[in-house]
Amino acid sequence: MRSAKAIFIKQARDLFRNRMMLIQFIIFPVMAFVMTEFVAKSTPEIPSSMFVTMFAAMFIGMTPLSMTAGVIAEDKEHNSLRFLVMAGVKPHEYLIGTCGFTFLACALVSLLFGLIGGFTSVELAKFVAVLILGSCASLLLGATIGLFSKNQQAATAISTPTFMLLAFSPMIAQFNTNVAKVSTIFYTQQVNTIVNNLTDGIMKPILIILANIAILLTLFIIVYRKNKIRGKR
Repeated sequence: MRSAKAIFIKQARDLFRNRMMLIQFIIFPVMAFVMTEFVAKSTPEIPSSMFVTMFAAMFIGMTPLSMTAGVIAEDKEHNSLRFLVMAGVKPHEYLIGTCGFTFLACALVSLLFGLIGGFTSVELAKFVAVLILGSCASLLLGATIGLFSKNQQAATAISTPTFMLLAFSPMIAQFNTNVAKVSTIFYTQQVNTIVNNLTDGIMKPILIILANIAILLTLFIIVYRKNKIRGKR
């Protein structure tokens, strides 16, 4: 796991230097806090946690995906990925090292969302756990896009419409039954379903999220190994 640790430290340093990326972790909880304090709490017709759940679901669908895709595409563009795979770095080591810091940041932001929403005890634990699962799915999808892309520009071109679809489809699904039928297979839709109904049963949504994670993990491993084959040529 030395390789994973070295990659983790490198990515953490790179992210701290990139203010635009760090802003992505700040803007969503800030917007949730402002809308909750100045709109939801002053309007009885609006549930107090509505903006928290809305921005939390959007954060999960956008930030970890776009950030991971960009970071890995940069590694590939600068040939860092080729050197790593030729050095025998395994898929899980590269994934842990590259996504580890972003995962921890997402976990902290998820907890912050829960505190802003005023969730307590079991509801807070369930809320944070579901957001963390959603983050894992987004990280895997972003990592796969990054590996698949030739450079950062290509990664942005692919990741932008992808996270727009994942982040906004749950919102559109509330008003369009056809969209709802399609979006139900996406992990973001299931995250949105759970965080908006924390007292309901969550077994089916969790299983769909886990299925998404399993599929995305498989895709990541396949694409990573293809990069390894290319690196040997």
